[in-house]
Formats: sequence, structure tokens, C-alpha cells
Amino acid sequence: MLQEEIVRCHRCPRLREHCTHIAEVKRRAYRTWEYWGKPVPGFGDPRAKVLILGLAPGAHGSNRTGRMFTGDRSGDVLYKTLHQTGFANQPASVSCDDGLTLEGIYITASARCAPPGNKPTPEEIRNCRPFLERELELLKDVKVVVALGKIAFDNYLDILKSHGAIRSRAGFTFAHNREHRLPPGWPLLISSYHPSQQNTSTGKLTEKMLADVFRKARKRCSLGGTGDSPVSGRA
Repeated sequence: MLQEEIVRCHRCPRLREHCTHIAEVKRRAYRTWEYWGKPVPGFGDPRAKVLILGLAPGAHGSNRTGRMFTGDRSGDVLYKTLHQTGFANQPASVSCDDGLTLEGIYITASARCAPPGNKPTPEEIRNCRPFLERELELLKDVKVVVALGKIAFDNYLDILKSHGAIRSRAGFTFAHNREHRLPPGWPLLISSYHPSQQNTSTGKLTEKMLADVFRKARKRCSLGGTGDSPVSGRA
């Protein structure tokens, strides 16, 4: 039901107009595709212990295929890494019907529509935040949240602050593969560089660096925990 509500969302006129325009114009390489062109719901294992929080769908990636991190360079790197670390059954994600399944991990984003210039506004992220909060309530087994990029990191910290888990974001510094301990009942937070083409092509983020993040996440999940929902009961 939540995924269907996400797909029907029209809270951000600028984003909806942009996604619709991209779906009509298309990129030459994908001119035979019927673009998704709608908000993109989360994807993965509903009993996940690890939650990946990204930024937003790519204009010719998720906005084309309708699945998180599917059909673009960021997804190529991410799913190859998830396969290497045992979270995905195959190393590539090209379409919704390619047979990809995830085990122990769920992927979502701070904004569900592809934004112009890959830059959603703070207001647009706030409009999407209730969807993320409800996902956190439903994904009751999550022990680790991996925030890909500083915007996703700050967005998750804002949720923690609004639910009383932290007093401010001031004590949390974004860095690659850094752990951030939170009060009991809340998942461990790991910050990571985003697997964007800009980061991977410049060497700021390598496949090994990203794999180290998910190996750490897998290891931390084995330490157990309360299993409490990270948001439920803390409003």
C-alpha cells in the first residue's frame, strides 16, 4: 500500500513536471524504452537488516526503469558491490524484470522523483520524508542504515532529531565508512560516499571502498540488537 501511495504522489510539482518531461523526451540510447516517469518506490527484502538510503532517482536510470539504482552508472557500481558482499543474487541491475533479488537489504531514497541537476530542494526532501519514516516503521528488523552521500546522511539525522533520538546534527560528521552510534533501539548509522559517476570516475570512491562499507554493515548486523522499530513509538 505504501509503495502504491509513493507512485501516485504529486506533492512536488517541479519534480513531477521534470520526470514527465524526461520520460517524453528520453535519451537517444533509450528511445525505444517506455520510461517509468513516476515516483520510484523502495526495493528489496522486507525483512532486511540493512537499509540503504540514497539521494534520488536518476533521470535516465530509475526514472526510466522504475526501480532504485537500476539502469545507470551508480547502480552498476552499487549492485556489483552488493553481489560481492552477499546481498544480491546477481551483479547487474538493468530492468525491473531482470531477475534481481536482494537478501537482507532494502534500498530507498531521500527523494522519490528525479530532480533537475540531481539536486532536490530541502522542501522536496521534506515532502518525501514521511514515506521514509513509514518505511522505517515497516522494516522492523533493520540494524544498520547506510547513508549514501551527505544529503541522505543529513536527511536521516533530521528524522532522528524529530523523533527525539538526537538533540542536533552538530555531533555527527559525515565521512566515508564512518560509524555513528545512536541510542538503544535505533540502528547503527554508517555514512558512505555516494557511488555517483563523479565519485567513482575520479577515484574518490572505489569499488573496494564501497565493499568495505557493506562488509562492515553485514558484520555489525551479526552483533544482534533489540530488533525494535527505529521510529515506532518515538514520535
